[in-house]
Amino acid sequence: MHSTSEALSQYLLAVAAGVDERGWMRGARQVPSPNFDARPGGILPELIVVHGISLPPDQFGGPWIDRLFTNTLPPDEHPYFEKIKDLKVSTHLMIRRDGELVQYVPFHERAWHAGASSYQGRERCNDFSVGIELEGADEIPYEPAQYRILAATILALCEAYPSLSLTRIAGHSDIAPGRKTDPGPAFDWQRLYALLRAAG
Repeated sequence: MHSTSEALSQYLLAVAAGVDERGWMRGARQVPSPNFDARPGGILPELIVVHGISLPPDQFGGPWIDRLFTNTLPPDEHPYFEKIKDLKVSTHLMIRRDGELVQYVPFHERAWHAGASSYQGRERCNDFSVGIELEGADEIPYEPAQYRILAATILALCEAYPSLSLTRIAGHSDIAPGRKTDPGPAFDWQRLYALLRAAG
């Protein structure tokens, strides 16, 4: 069994290997979602959107996020699941509490993560963004491992897609204010920026 630090080191090495020619992060656990389609008109990703997710709300671990993004969430397993059983949603990546990286949709495809949204006056953020979910909740601190993997992932994405930039990173709440609150006040943006600066 690996220690937490050994596991994190493995995840960081995997992210450092970058993105393959099919649009998958090397080393990420792949759980293909059916909830995606083509980006319109050959649009490249230009924005990174940070989300927070937990299923059931404020509970961590278990298979439920994978099940949500693959349309196999059992509605009778928890009262909350009944409310969201018909959602057809996905994201490109998720970072679990221990730093494990899971990918659901290739980066060149349009994952259904943002919903009705706008960034700097531009509507339909799914068209031009990469969605990264962090396993977490608005009011519960995120784990140090998640910040380290998130920073490494953002750098790897910017290396693979020059259309992305460290100046274009937003929270779900920023692009859908009033409708979404994640990643919430518990997410430490300054910690993320410090890690990105430290990496050069």
